[in-house]
Amino acid sequence: MKEWFATSFGLGRLPAAPGTFGSLPPVIFYQVFGFLWPAATAYAMAAVTILFSWFCVQFAPAVIRRTGQSDPREVVADETAGQALTLLAIALMGPLHICNTAVLGFVLFRFFDITKPWPIRKLEALPAGWGILADDLAAGIFAAVFSLLAIRFLPAFFG
Repeated sequence: MKEWFATSFGLGRLPAAPGTFGSLPPVIFYQVFGFLWPAATAYAMAAVTILFSWFCVQFAPAVIRRTGQSDPREVVADETAGQALTLLAIALMGPLHICNTAVLGFVLFRFFDITKPWPIRKLEALPAGWGILADDLAAGIFAAVFSLLAIRFLPAFFG
């Protein structure tokens, strides 16, 4: 059961691009809430961020022990949390073009999660689930900042 939560309900067990698949649920929730219940979008993203952060810190150590790896690729609760953090920041900007901002946030988050520019990579050194989670939350913050800049300077595309 612990691994079920750490793998974002099995998404981390997919054979190709588990991190990308782990990033998709918040994008889907963001769009669903954005269309059906816009006022609740930020709350939904905050809940996903908190819940999957907890899943990662709480349950990733079991996967670490089983695999012997410090950051097992099947643990993707961190990607789910980091992506939700990016979309939370975007949702706080108010009513925006849901599809365009979802794509923007997704692409930027995946870019920063994969490239891990300084100081993101340094955060991986934290112990167990914290090291797995912290770099993705930092990537989420980087993606949020760049998303907000894009929204600010390209309002015709995102507003």
